[in-house]
Amino acid sequence: MKISIFGLGYVGCVSLGCLAQNGFEVIGIDVNKVKVDLINRGLPTIIEKDIDIILKEQHKAGRIRATTDYMEAVSNSEVSIICVGTPSTEKGHLNLDYIYETAQQIGEALKQKKSYHTIVIRSTVLPGTNCQVGEIIAQISNKIRNRDFSVVSNPEFLREGSAVQDYYNPPYTLIGSDDNKAIDIMRELYSKVNGEFITVDIQTAEIIKYVNNSYHALKVTFANEIGRICKSLNIDSFKVMQLFCLDTRLNISPYYFKPGFSYGGSCLPKDLKALTTIGLANGLKLPVLESIEESNQNHTDSVINLVTNKNGKKVGILGIAFKEGTDDLRYSPILKVIEGLMDKGYAIKVYDPYVNQAYLIGSNMEYMQTVLPYLQDLMQDSEDEVINWAEIVVFNRKSINYVKFVKNNPGKYFIDLVRISEEIKNSNYEGICW
Repeated sequence: MKISIFGLGYVGCVSLGCLAQNGFEVIGIDVNKVKVDLINRGLPTIIEKDIDIILKEQHKAGRIRATTDYMEAVSNSEVSIICVGTPSTEKGHLNLDYIYETAQQIGEALKQKKSYHTIVIRSTVLPGTNCQVGEIIAQISNKIRNRDFSVVSNPEFLREGSAVQDYYNPPYTLIGSDDNKAIDIMRELYSKVNGEFITVDIQTAEIIKYVNNSYHALKVTFANEIGRICKSLNIDSFKVMQLFCLDTRLNISPYYFKPGFSYGGSCLPKDLKALTTIGLANGLKLPVLESIEESNQNHTDSVINLVTNKNGKKVGILGIAFKEGTDDLRYSPILKVIEGLMDKGYAIKVYDPYVNQAYLIGSNMEYMQTVLPYLQDLMQDSEDEVINWAEIVVFNRKSINYVKFVKNNPGKYFIDLVRISEEIKNSNYEGICW
């Protein structure tokens, strides 16, 4: 089976590599020529564990390539997977322009095609999008849905930092479809993926990611509020939450129940906002969901307060991606801390090995130049450079070296957002929730 993938960001890049590793021939499509060139050299467009090895192997085997020519890609594939971005608008609605533009492109390509084609929506979209994508394709191609083509909703459950592992070991593979032929094709597509294969109606498949991510955002915020309460009472918040998580009957999953820094990234903020916007549009009052982002922002502000309560105006920050082990700066809460401190007159220097590497290979360069131009001037070449310069150091990533830094620099203040160790008792060290 030959597959085309629209969008070579996190989901697209990982899907391209993993599908090729499962034996399929895969063509990536993206408007960004830098990403296309990287794939055609066997290089990833992202920083993600194991994907660089997979792409190198599959490029050598001749199973992957990329292009900007969507007509050629669709013509030479049986399945098209849509992995383009769905950013939030200023009012909290999803911007589905990229989804609909891709649908138009696929419709144009299907005009010339006689064989049956399956379109898979992997991007996170609002309920009703699958239907609209089908209508766009049918109108442009003059083809009939579920006879000449099908549109399937297949939400992804990939976490940045463990996306390859998650691809092969999802909680389940979920397929929303109204066409049995398309379901059989999807079974073949995921035949080498672990987990139960579940089919549901299309709108159920479309909304599940919002439900999941809104609950995950709630769990992060809940754990952080408990952490701050425990800290004020001199109670070990980790012991409290460990006890809380022992109840697997009612509390279910311990994954997000870890006091630490605010949530961020491209999924939780966007999907939480989308779900609350849906409720408000239907006249519903959702005080819990609506309060999550405010609480998360309060938690981010608490880091600014921790810094400003210390003596010193030079702040070094180690780790600026929104999550450990990635290069993703989208909605990274530490950026709000940096901006807030700069507004208060603090001097800032930062270091993150993953972001530095991604900047050098070009995948983060455009984002930093257009959205975060100030950040380029703050980036340093090593953590030692930041530590030696700073009066206050903020840990936003883990490293075995950091415990040593705290012990060897009694004249500096250290603020820990990720709990680098349970053993540190130094007076110059403070955790955000412990």
